[in-house]
Formats: sequence, C-alpha cells, structure tokens
Amino acid sequence: MPPAPHPSPLPVNGERRASRIAIFTDKLDWHVEELAGAFARLGAAPVPAPLAGCKIDTTQRHGLAIPGFGGALPDAGVVRAIGDGSLEMITLRLGVLHALEERGVRLVNSARAIERCTDKSMASFLLAKAGIATPATFVTQSLAEARRIARRDCQRGPLVLKPLFGAQGWGLKLIREASDLPAPSEIGGVFYLQRFVAPRGAHFEDMRILVSHGKVVAAMLRRHGQWITNVRQGAKPLAATPSDRQCDIALRAAAALGADFAGVDLIEGADGAPMVLEVNSMAGWSGLQSVTGFSIAETLAANVLERLSILRCAQT
Repeated sequence: MPPAPHPSPLPVNGERRASRIAIFTDKLDWHVEELAGAFARLGAAPVPAPLAGCKIDTTQRHGLAIPGFGGALPDAGVVRAIGDGSLEMITLRLGVLHALEERGVRLVNSARAIERCTDKSMASFLLAKAGIATPATFVTQSLAEARRIARRDCQRGPLVLKPLFGAQGWGLKLIREASDLPAPSEIGGVFYLQRFVAPRGAHFEDMRILVSHGKVVAAMLRRHGQWITNVRQGAKPLAATPSDRQCDIALRAAAALGADFAGVDLIEGADGAPMVLEVNSMAGWSGLQSVTGFSIAETLAANVLERLSILRCAQT
C-alpha cells in the first residue's frame, strides 16, 4: 500500500520549517538509512541520534541534551534501538525517552510500550489479560520451581526457554525434561518458559505481521527446517496475505501493549487458530521488505508525520 500524503511542516514565525525527526539508534544500519531517506523524501528533517549520547542536563532549557538538536528538542522521534549496556545505562536511556514524552515529544514507540514489549514476562501477562491467545507461559526466578514446571509440563511436550530480554531468536533453548534447564547464572536468574507449539505441516513456520498506528502494513511467512524461525537464524521469508483473523489478533496484541509500531509474531495452534508468540516494539523489516513491493520505511515515516500533524491540529 502506498504511504499517505505527508503533512505540512510546522509554522515558525510565519514561515514553514521541516519537522525534525529524531531516529534513536545505536548504529547507522540499513533500517536507519531507509527511515532517514523516507522522512527526507516526505519533506521532514531526520536526525539519527544515539541514545547513549543523550543526557539529562537540568542546566539546559528543556532539561535534556539530544545530539544533533543544538539545545532544542525534536518534533517527534522513532526509537530503533536502545543499545547494549548495564542496567544503569539502559535505565538512563529509557529515562531520556520518558523525559522527552514529559516535554510533549511524540515517540514511536513510547518508552512505556518499549518496556512492556522488551520484558517478555510483562508482554505475556498483558496479552493474557486482554484475552489474546498465546502459548501458556511460566516465569520464575527459582530453579526448583522451573524444574517443577518442567517435570509437570514436559509430559505434554517440550517447553521453550527464552531470555527475558532477547531478540532475533538468540538464546532460545528447547526443554524436554527438567535436567535440560541451565543454571540461573547462565540466564540472568529468570526462567521464562513457554509451551512449544509443534508445526502443523512439514515445515516450521510462523507469520510476522507489521503493524503501524492501528493498521496492518505488511506480512510474511518465515519458514525454516528447524524450530527457530527468525530470518536472522536462516529462515526464508515468503510473501503472505494475512487473514482477517490474523490481522485482528495482531492489531489487538499491539494495542494491548500500547505499541503504535510493532512486529507481531503469530503461530497456528493445534486447532489452526492464530496465537501470538511475541510483540516486538523495535522490529526490523529487511526480510519483510525483500518480499514486499512498496517501501515499508516510507509507509512508517508517513504514519509518524500524519500522527504528528493530527497532534499539532489538536493543540491549536
């Protein structure tokens, strides 16, 4: 689908200026370049800004120092990556995002949505609370409790052990019996266990649906010869048209976590009904772009600018 027309720039002293959009990232990768190019083509001024370089500075007019903005604040921001670091570093970066929102800067996604999606335990809780189908999930800090869960549930089939904070399929482990569980020190002291959903056909596959501001942008199947179906792990992306039911559950899942933009991963249960595996608030789309006939980045940029225009109109 083509991107929506971009809104007019914000008037400043009777003149028009381009909306300045911060792209918060930890590196200048393909996604940042695609987004920056899309914003520029739509008449905005994109500024890549590393969150690691952002500061709380109460001597500044806004109490913040954002690289590339010379003491000013962006009109809006897209959060592509938080970056690696200590708990204190991550807390500060999220604090900067919260502070920007306190100053009225619209972020995609909000700091709260990023926190909810990144913490898989909270995401699972909120999905279940909203009545959205998802594999049964158990989270504990106790190895003894994790073993008890495994002894009970592995009689029905394997469990998947996932890092509480993780992406792109890294660190997943199939648990077939209690003795497969690692020591707490190997996984940050938290056991996030989810029932394994066996494939219904000859292949391991799931569906990634990209959602932006309440609409489905694009979708793909991810097919692999082994059970981890992330494209970064070698899965093949295939063009797909999601059903109304799949679109509905993806949109509901993003809304349940408060995400304006999300990559929602679905899998078919034993009865063929879609279930939500994960909701990614900083999802990549390079694999999806390879099977999509329009610029995903341009659609996302247009959505951000359209929302910014609506917000400005509401404030005037």
